[in-house]
Amino acid sequence: MRESELLIFCDGGARGNPGPGAAACVIKEPAGKTRFLCGKYLRETTNNQAEYQAAKLAWEILKAKYQGVKRVKFFLDSKLVVNQLNGLYKVKDPNLRELLFQIRQLESCFEEVYYQHIAREENAEADTLVNKTINLRHSFQQELT
Repeated sequence: MRESELLIFCDGGARGNPGPGAAACVIKEPAGKTRFLCGKYLRETTNNQAEYQAAKLAWEILKAKYQGVKRVKFFLDSKLVVNQLNGLYKVKDPNLRELLFQIRQLESCFEEVYYQHIAREENAEADTLVNKTINLRHSFQQELT
């Protein structure tokens, strides 16, 4: 089945900020069916870097597995990162600016891209994956059918 739209829930976090961190994403169909789960262990990082890494991770998976999708909607609980991805805030940190540049390159493969801020409670699935990944200290990917 080829989807015309996917919903991407991303989260990133670091214990200690900076500290051991992880990025995670959950890819869903609009009807709510989960298609893909992943977490990436980041070692020493900041919360903002982890949030960007979560979006980048999702884009890498989308490019590899879902290039036929027309519209992707990202949901993140970091207002700062959402506003930077939407071009409303400047990105002053050079590390974050580099991650943003990498994300922009990955975005170019898709017709419609949206970033939306959501409450932390609405992002519980991705948050759980971040904590699981930090606890296990290793990355994972799981495609669901």
